Amino acid sequence: MKILVTNDDGINADGLWSLVSVLKEVGKVTVVAPDREQSGVGTSMSLHHPVRLAKIHERIAGIDTYSVEGTPADCVLLAMKAIMPGGIDLVASGINQGPNCSYDVFLSGTVGAALQGFFYDIPSMAISMNSFEDPKFETGALIAGEIAEYVKRKKMKGKMLLNVNVPSLLLKQIRGIDVTRLGEKKYSAGVEKGYDGRHTYYWILHRSTDTAVSGTDLWALEHNRVSITPLRFVRSEYNTEFVHEMAPEIAGRLLGK
Repeated sequence: MKILVTNDDGINADGLWSLVSVLKEVGKVTVVAPDREQSGVGTSMSLHHPVRLAKIHERIAGIDTYSVEGTPADCVLLAMKAIMPGGIDLVASGINQGPNCSYDVFLSGTVGAALQGFFYDIPSMAISMNSFEDPKFETGALIAGEIAEYVKRKKMKGKMLLNVNVPSLLLKQIRGIDVTRLGEKKYSAGVEKGYDGRHTYYWILHRSTDTAVSGTDLWALEHNRVSITPLRFVRSEYNTEFVHEMAPEIAGRLLGK
């Protein structure tokens, strides 16, 4: 199984390497990630200037590692077309420091990278931790590893896009795994004006409030449960029913629940 691992927090992010350390036991992992943080860029691609790519020293032995001067979406496109032309069986994006729930999925570079895999009929997942401070990446990595094992065992192909949000807890503290839908948030962007002595500048502030309704990703996290949201952007025939079988199977294997 050939697995592409990418992210939006940059090539040196701890979440990326926690994910790699688990997925390398599932298949052949290649890392292609931005050379710097790219949070909030969504599905942005570099269409008006060249993108530079460099193979760098392996942080984990045996893992081909590439740094890209571009966005998460650029990373996946380069992986598909220039680095892994023999094909990719799974795109895994993350592990993001901080959740990607509700309408934030449309802003997220983590989800934006996974979406590129979806566009090209590759099973893909985005994994995020529900914490910005001291996230328990090892828990998120174990969840992602189980999903990858399921995809491998079932020999899944074609369109699949899962948005996975994990409570920042030890595995034994997780209360379950839910198949969810996107919750709802209300946004109120703020803009702060400043002056640096030469120029006026503006600082954009992203604010939101949410309501955690049962069955949503927000509710699952609030109740210390893993949220797996199959993302659908149009009516289509691609299969997502497997998630309802997969989630309880993984919960049984990892949590005994």
